Amino acid sequence: MTNALQILKQYWNYDSFRSPQDNIIEAVTNKKQVIALLPTGGGKSICFQVPALLSDGVCIVVSPLIALMQDQVDSLNEKGIKAMALTSGIDQDELITLFDNIRFGNYKFLYLSPERLQSVFIQEKIKQLNVNLIAIDEAHCISEWGHDFRPSYRNIKVLKTLKPSVPIIALTATATKKVIDDISSSLELESPTIFKKSFYRENLAYQFFNIEDKLQRLLQICTKTKSPIIIYVSSRNKTKEIANFLNAQGFNASYYHGGLPATNKQIAFDQWISEQTPIMVATNAFGMGIDKSNVRVVVHLDLPNSIENYIQEAGRAGRDGEKAFSAVLYNSNDIRIFEEKFKQAFPSIHEIKSIYKSLFQKYRIALGELVETGFEFNLLEFSNAYKYTPAKVDSTLRLLHNNGIVEVSNNYNKKSTLQFTATSRQVLLYAKAENITSKLIQLLLRSYGGIFEQETNINEFWIAQKLGILSSKVVEVLSQLDSENIVSYKKATKNGELFFLLPREDDKTINRISKNITAYIQQKIQKSQDLLQLTNNDQVCRSRQILIYFNEAANSDCGMCDVCLNAKERYTNISKEITSYLNKKEFASSQEICSNINSSEKNVLVNLQQLLAEEKIAINNYNQYYINS
Repeated sequence: MTNALQILKQYWNYDSFRSPQDNIIEAVTNKKQVIALLPTGGGKSICFQVPALLSDGVCIVVSPLIALMQDQVDSLNEKGIKAMALTSGIDQDELITLFDNIRFGNYKFLYLSPERLQSVFIQEKIKQLNVNLIAIDEAHCISEWGHDFRPSYRNIKVLKTLKPSVPIIALTATATKKVIDDISSSLELESPTIFKKSFYRENLAYQFFNIEDKLQRLLQICTKTKSPIIIYVSSRNKTKEIANFLNAQGFNASYYHGGLPATNKQIAFDQWISEQTPIMVATNAFGMGIDKSNVRVVVHLDLPNSIENYIQEAGRAGRDGEKAFSAVLYNSNDIRIFEEKFKQAFPSIHEIKSIYKSLFQKYRIALGELVETGFEFNLLEFSNAYKYTPAKVDSTLRLLHNNGIVEVSNNYNKKSTLQFTATSRQVLLYAKAENITSKLIQLLLRSYGGIFEQETNINEFWIAQKLGILSSKVVEVLSQLDSENIVSYKKATKNGELFFLLPREDDKTINRISKNITAYIQQKIQKSQDLLQLTNNDQVCRSRQILIYFNEAANSDCGMCDVCLNAKERYTNISKEITSYLNKKEFASSQEICSNINSSEKNVLVNLQQLLAEEKIAINNYNQYYINS
């Protein structure tokens, strides 16, 4: 492994591999077929990048996400390693040039999606390349029982036909035994070597709290935790709301979601990494490349989508090996919302057929016709014009994309942004006039918080609907305000691009994939039920439940999850700590005391009752405790 260590040191500046990276790299170097299951933070990419650099030729990497591909390509290029990603919208002449560059330009990595791999032209070009390794990232997408099944992954085995002697490594962070078996059979791997790192985290306590006042508990957690924290929420708006709430309480928090401009994302990330704002409130878009070792707590204010998602997100705590916590805060309302979300998240087969047919009608494509050029596509425009909910259209497009029916560029639902640049006094003067401009400004002020402080995503179609005017008029007024330096308005002028990959056959096309869609939806529902079972089962150690889910032996309880702590909890006398705190504070509520004393809330409350009974402390009309002198 000397050469591999030299590569590791040269490009990554590490002196040694994490277990079992070295064994995986050795197996790949010896031309074995490999399936590697490494939990989040296990360093999956190094397992194919290092062996690819050890031999001549290019490594083909199949990845499902454009953002993930681009992130890895950028990272490799920054290290001086030549890498390229084939994304949508590249015409055939450009592809010829790109493949010539790969073939003769000493490129080491070619990233592409499983959908791009279905092109006969691209397959012919791959035949001409000197390929040293095939890496399948996010390999759980192959399986119907993976948490993000993509039928297009089923066709990746064409690479085995194109390059039969080239070794394959399939990598994933989360997979059950059923999924691993599915990966092996789908890729037609003969006796693959399977590497599976245990999901057991001896330093990570999984704690679920059924609590009505989640924000108060969040404040307690942030008060007690002096190291970096990640707080996951389910919506973009909520990231900003919770961050503002924490900042108003004296904490330093940033927020992050997929809809932020790239500059804002980078600023938020940098401030969190440097611990200028040690609390990050984010959607699950905050995950790729996050490897901060001293995160002490990951909080879920909303339930994650599946156990796999939960393990990936919770697993970002305690990577330095020190004790860390995952806190899931939920109540009966969260359970209800979670269940309703899964009922409403996916369109029916009938709705998919209707939306698919409407796409052809919009672009006036006749039955039997295949148009190979792309079309500009705006999600909100299409949804409004054909009376569909945007969420159903978005879900349908993702399902059609994953089944190789259409291809959609990832900015098809990009939003315009707006920020007031004039003073609040100037803006209010505009708002006093009796015209459409004043009405629009008043609506903006009521509807978009923080619009003076930063660029804010807006929806011209929604604004037009509220004002009873055309969206073109909204654009006209905002553009005029921009020219007068009242606002900074950036219209999302570049719509997404939609490609039809098959001739128009309407229902026949959807009928062929209806089984795939039904299976996908069923497994999503099953995943949600598994997550609810983990959440609701407060009788079995959380760590034990997680290990059993991933088909691992659970020989003992973890001793530190909420279930284990409740099982062994007994009264501990902390009266001295409480009286000492009250001597300093004079008056304090039970919530304040719980936040500042290192003991469970239940134990603090028991001790408070004991001290009251002994008349060592008293309580006033404001429910504040004080020393009874």
